[in-house]
Amino acid sequence: MKKVALIFPGQGSQAVGMGKDFYEDYGESRAVFDAADSILGYPLSKIIFEGPDEKLKETLYTQPAVFTVSAAMLAALKKSAIAAGIMIEPVFAAGHSLGEYTALYSAGVFDIAPALSLVKSRAGFIQDASVKIPGTMAAILGLDEAKTAEVCAASGAEAVNFNSPGQIVVAGAIGSVEKAMTFAKEKGALKTVRLNVSGAFHSSLMKDAAQKMAAALESANLVAAHYPIVMNVDAAPERDASAIKQKLVSQIDHPVLWENSVRAMIAAGVELFVEIGPGKVLTGLIKRIERKAAFLNIATVSDIAAVIAVLR
Repeated sequence: MKKVALIFPGQGSQAVGMGKDFYEDYGESRAVFDAADSILGYPLSKIIFEGPDEKLKETLYTQPAVFTVSAAMLAALKKSAIAAGIMIEPVFAAGHSLGEYTALYSAGVFDIAPALSLVKSRAGFIQDASVKIPGTMAAILGLDEAKTAEVCAASGAEAVNFNSPGQIVVAGAIGSVEKAMTFAKEKGALKTVRLNVSGAFHSSLMKDAAQKMAAALESANLVAAHYPIVMNVDAAPERDASAIKQKLVSQIDHPVLWENSVRAMIAAGVELFVEIGPGKVLTGLIKRIERKAAFLNIATVSDIAAVIAVLR
């Protein structure tokens, strides 16, 4: 079997109606949605399937929603693989920001109830921090890391998502990010895009959220991962539960090293990336990182057959 890495998207991939075909077609997926509603204490499934879009975009709902949909899709893949007589044995998993929790869940680090409890807490802490110190984010396209660092030094913004060559996201106070967008254009950026987010995620403005997350994780029961998770904060594979806790705390107010994470998995022999979750953001980034990389997406029920066929 090919050396496979499972990858899971984060906030920004959400869309009203995502995962509904899995809910309707797979009892295992329906059980995940039902469990989420019960664990969270409100009808998350209804928000996911019916919206409104403005509510689904709120961090407090987006993060549990994307986690739940990705977990439901993973359940469907596992069911289909068993039916086809296949064991899915990834050599790595990774997730972008929030998606790191889904990657850890996939590797058995925690069950769905503690996972969703942590995701709910994380979303609340980040939302609270965003209200306390308002901030925003912007994607800078077409500048290298050195020029982006110059832009940040001049503007006060911080580089927080190293997504792919020529795509770096900056974050900070609203005025700082606006300056960064202007300075980036002056330095030759092809484009700058203000992101539709409620705060300066992964920046030092999230320090309060990181401290609160440390307390939440301290009492959480995590176990060693069945397979290595390439973590956002250092792009290094990790299985140890205590180290994972520390890196989940650091992740909140430190950059996401996605490009380096993908390169590390390719260097370790990964032959196929399977993105599980709404949208195709991560495989889009992988194409920019390594054009020869093979990837598949599971975003709809019809995608499962193609993945099973390749894994046979």
